[in-house]
Amino acid sequence: MGAYFRTPNKRKKRARTIWNILTVLVLLGVMCQVFYFVSIFRNPRMPLNPFPPEPSPTVFYTETPTITPIPKPPTWTASPTIEPSPTRTRAPTWTPVPVLITATRTPTATDTPTPTDTPTPTITPTPMPAVAEIVYQSSTTVYPQSGCAWFGIGGVVLGTNGQPLKFQTVRLGGTLQGTPINQLRLSGSASAFGESGFEFILGNQPVASTQTLWIQLLDNTGLALTEKIFLDTFADCNQNLIRVTFRRIR
Repeated sequence: MGAYFRTPNKRKKRARTIWNILTVLVLLGVMCQVFYFVSIFRNPRMPLNPFPPEPSPTVFYTETPTITPIPKPPTWTASPTIEPSPTRTRAPTWTPVPVLITATRTPTATDTPTPTDTPTPTITPTPMPAVAEIVYQSSTTVYPQSGCAWFGIGGVVLGTNGQPLKFQTVRLGGTLQGTPINQLRLSGSASAFGESGFEFILGNQPVASTQTLWIQLLDNTGLALTEKIFLDTFADCNQNLIRVTFRRIR
């Protein structure tokens, strides 16, 4: 019985010895790791560090420049004072000696030129590139429902062959019953009068005026193609539309 109980004690001692050895080894390993990390912390560039920091740039030293003092300018010396020269004595005034000159004039006959009449040149005005045809009619020919409640000017612009000419500028100016008028329209903007039609609405009731309104055709660059054409208007429902046809002749 005594031998039976002694065997477990030996096993326990052997197991404790093994655990003690393992404990010592673990402590030694921990101490080695602590030493290793402390060494890397103090010297990151040691060969044992697997991730050393990048090397610092080398400081480039240059020679210290020598300061050369700038010499001061020499002491300014005043210029010598220029003494005024004595006043120059004026020479005596020269008196001219009178000389008597006798001149004899021989009378000569001078022919009086007869004025010659200079002929006045005749200036022939250059014809404008376009002409205008004006017709007075009722607005019902274009707007059947307008009756007498419409008053204005409309028409078309035609080329040299009678074809519609678009994008030409039509200008209306002057006054109507004291009201200034200055309007621009492009041919082709009023299809009711045709493919190259234009239109100026002056009011909703016809009024009479004499040569106070004028109309003119310009090209697409603003060059005048006709003179200012002065118009009459009538307080007549059968003449409340002034129809103008511009036609290029060259």
